[in-house]
Amino acid sequence: MKNKYRILKIAITVIILGFLLSFSLKKFSGQKITDNKISVKMNEKTPVYFIDEKDIREIVNKENPSRKVGDLNIPELEKKINALPAVDSANVYLNLNGKLNLDIKQRVPVFRLNKDGKDFYVDEKGTEFPISRTYSHPCMLVTGDVKKDEYEKLAELVEKIDKDDFSKKYFIGISKYKDNYSLLTSEGNYRVEIGDLDNIDFKVKGFKTFVEKYLVYQDPQKYKMISVKYQNQIVTTLNPYFKENDSILKASHKDLVKVPVAAAPVKKTEVNPKPEVKKASSASLKPKENTKPKAVVKPKETKKPAAKPKSKAKVKIE
Repeated sequence: MKNKYRILKIAITVIILGFLLSFSLKKFSGQKITDNKISVKMNEKTPVYFIDEKDIREIVNKENPSRKVGDLNIPELEKKINALPAVDSANVYLNLNGKLNLDIKQRVPVFRLNKDGKDFYVDEKGTEFPISRTYSHPCMLVTGDVKKDEYEKLAELVEKIDKDDFSKKYFIGISKYKDNYSLLTSEGNYRVEIGDLDNIDFKVKGFKTFVEKYLVYQDPQKYKMISVKYQNQIVTTLNPYFKENDSILKASHKDLVKVPVAAAPVKKTEVNPKPEVKKASSASLKPKENTKPKAVVKPKETKKPAAKPKSKAKVKIE
């Protein structure tokens, strides 16, 4: 009898709780999701503006025209937002007070690729996504037939250039011709050939050595290409249209020649070309000793500055 009473008590409690829960759910489902109850957060570290809060709100209203909590399909809405090309990830959830939260992370372009006449962005994961009509993100421009399996290595190269002050100063673009990659520079008409995407740090170090030891003394227009793809050496290709007289190094040599050099002071001595002869008197005269003319001091010769040896085409990278 006691067991029956206990079972009946439990059943009544469950029924009451179920009724209260269904009532609460019905009330919660009937709530309206107003604009002030929609929270959109962009969580990317680098600011990008391919989509904005207005775009997300329009998608929410389109997926839930009644704006009731009970009519909102959260998994479907999350899937819809994740399908946007510029979205990396989206997390959608509701609070108990009926507030809809949307945490959005956009894709951040690492480089912009021009391939087969088409432009698109590539992020750090090697994912392609189209350019926007309303927003253009500043990033490295890459041209040529780049394969998809090279995207991640190429993204690593661009990130290394952005983090290094020397590389960021010189390199403004990347091009690929056949199987060779080249870095485009901000000065001169030359390009830096790196070959494949392996040993990038060593190759950039070789170019830096060439710049510090040779290029700073010369006109950048002198070179057409500087190749660092070979191990332990740098091979340069001269620009056939470059005039040697325009070289900065030669101009500096000419300026040095024009500088006047102070000569040592020279003492002037008067020397009679012929000794004077006096007439002999009746008295006996002692013969005077012949005096030799004083030597003329010749001016010291000034040494011309030695010309700087010409730079070689090959540089050993230590």
